[in-house]
Amino acid sequence: MTELHDTMAPPSVPEPRELTPEQIAEHTASVVGYHYTVDDYYEVGREEVRKHALAVQDAHPTHWNEAGAAEYGHDTLVAHPTFVSVLGIVAQRKLFDEVVTGYDLWQIMQTDQRLVYHQPMKVGDQLTCDVSLDSFRHITSPESIDLMVSKNIIWNQRGEPVMTTWTSLAARPGLKVSEELESSLDHVMMKIDKIGDQGKTVVGDEKRDERPDPTERPEAYGAIDFDSLAKGQELPPKTFLLTRGNLTNYAGVAADPNPIHFSDHVVRASGMDDVVAHGMQTMGLGATYVSEFIGDPAAFCEYNVRFTSPVYVPADDSAAVDFTGKVKSLDPETRRGTIALTARQGGRKIFGRANVVVQFN
Repeated sequence: MTELHDTMAPPSVPEPRELTPEQIAEHTASVVGYHYTVDDYYEVGREEVRKHALAVQDAHPTHWNEAGAAEYGHDTLVAHPTFVSVLGIVAQRKLFDEVVTGYDLWQIMQTDQRLVYHQPMKVGDQLTCDVSLDSFRHITSPESIDLMVSKNIIWNQRGEPVMTTWTSLAARPGLKVSEELESSLDHVMMKIDKIGDQGKTVVGDEKRDERPDPTERPEAYGAIDFDSLAKGQELPPKTFLLTRGNLTNYAGVAADPNPIHFSDHVVRASGMDDVVAHGMQTMGLGATYVSEFIGDPAAFCEYNVRFTSPVYVPADDSAAVDFTGKVKSLDPETRRGTIALTARQGGRKIFGRANVVVQFN
């Protein structure tokens, strides 16, 4: 497949409402392989690491104080395993503003997330991101749904790979918006007069585009001893509570303006059951749960989740998310293991598949 580079302007398309679902699908299929490097680097800040840890209810010392991080072998604070969500929206903004057009924000739902870790993100990292549309599929029966996968490769200021991510999304193109929903969206969506120009601080590396995906894996750092584990061993269960306050806080930390996470008006007008938690928020809680068991969140090698059902959060109560886990496999040669997670709200599973690969000592 011919690759389209950032030096080439993506095909121009009419306004979304002028397009049929088939036209939207045809355009999106035409830009598979398009990739670009985000113009500005993202610098990981000390307080941002703490704010995100709070948003995913993680009190591990590696996220909160330098002395605690040093005890685990780190020279500064380490970001939570799902901190990438903070820069993910920034990194992919151009993809959905200029390349993959025709979809409204509230029409797009995250279905799968795969995170491959090459080394932990930490305070002081200046991260650059290569973004691409990896694949696309248009389904017409029983309803029109577009399935796409975007890929991000994240590098630090030393040219070292930090993380590779794949995000699977489902969108309903050409969905007619009712007058009630259109009015609700207008009332709750952020209104901004002007956005400041961040400038261009990063130049894409075309030679890097031609290289295979990074394969480096993190060290064990302060993770528990591999020999203390047994296949089939169960993790202690844990329940996290989510309120509208948790959702609002996470939306601010992750800079995610999607109103399905906080607006009853939009939820009612769109026919949804209730306001829903962010997929990456629930995935973050899962990472917090695993981190408590393994000892050091920097030892994550891979984390992948299939989202099967949203977490509904009522206005007048807390939503309880129950996590359980089991050691699925152990490899004595690499001293790595896989932990399988289950997450439920009541009797409903919210993860269809969830695995964490960990480098143990």
